Amino acid sequence: MGLVHLLRAVTVNFDLLGAEFAARNGLHPTDVRALIHLLDAARDGTPATPGWLGRQLRLNSAGTTALVDRLERLGLVRRERDGADRRRVLLEVEQKATELGWAFFGPVIDKVVATAEDFEADELETVRRFLTSVLHATQQMRSL
Repeated sequence: MGLVHLLRAVTVNFDLLGAEFAARNGLHPTDVRALIHLLDAARDGTPATPGWLGRQLRLNSAGTTALVDRLERLGLVRRERDGADRRRVLLEVEQKATELGWAFFGPVIDKVVATAEDFEADELETVRRFLTSVLHATQQMRSL
């Protein structure tokens, strides 16, 4: 149970950081989660459509449209036509959003990276396997 409590504490701290980031930038916590999903999609090469984003956030179509409209008005996201299928709209994170994120979360990321440097490669692989398993377990719970 000690690991569960530590994971919960880390999650709570990240949630608090996310809420502070949102408040400082006039965003709703759902806006922050949307940006995280879009950044992860870009990194993974996943085409991020409004429908895909709505499924990630468990929002209906109207809620997703309002969210994307808000992020677009703030200059954080843009809609682009898919070059392969002009009927499909893809969501792209603007540089402004990335810069805001790095300005706020960069110091935390730097500390996490520095902390990881204190561990051996095999220790980090064990942590990676554990966190990946926990992620899969929590994702399965979301599907219920």
